[in-house]
Amino acid sequence: MATFIEICNTVKIAGVPNEAIRLSLFSFSLAGEAKKRWLHSFKGNSLKTWEEVVEKFLKIFFPESKTTEGKVAISSFHQFPDESLSEALERFKGLLRKTPTHGFSEPIQLNMFIDGLRPQTKQLLNASAGGKIKLKTSEEATELIENMSANDHAILRNRVHQPTKKNLLELSSHDALLAQNKLLSKKLEILT
Repeated sequence: MATFIEICNTVKIAGVPNEAIRLSLFSFSLAGEAKKRWLHSFKGNSLKTWEEVVEKFLKIFFPESKTTEGKVAISSFHQFPDESLSEALERFKGLLRKTPTHGFSEPIQLNMFIDGLRPQTKQLLNASAGGKIKLKTSEEATELIENMSANDHAILRNRVHQPTKKNLLELSSHDALLAQNKLLSKKLEILT
């Protein structure tokens, strides 16, 4: 649904409201049973508003049971033992996409993600944040996580990830250098 809206937002016709464009193009975003059974079950122009289309679509294709199942998966998220930050973030985002009707606000999503991380990963995030990451604004924390995830992803791409068994509070020298580098960059940024 988000991709569809993103595509629709690229179409601009003078004097035509965004809602009318979405209503006109929606049938082209459907395939299979969604188009055959669901869309064609509505007579003529019985779907008048975009909100009505979204509500009816989600009611059929994302029933309460599916939403509940997805919400449980999201709220019980935990980082796997040998999963990098970038892999955990992608998996968490996948859970959110899989259940678009989850209803969790962005700050709640952020807290669930951070709470589900391994202690070592949280420690690294806290060091990079120059304190507790949860004391940052949602925007600052999200930006920090995204940046660290991008760096983490690049590192994993450049070398074979060989997990090492670490003690609870032990960081690899690479992780410690990354944390120090991020902290120094932040302090330099504040000074300038």
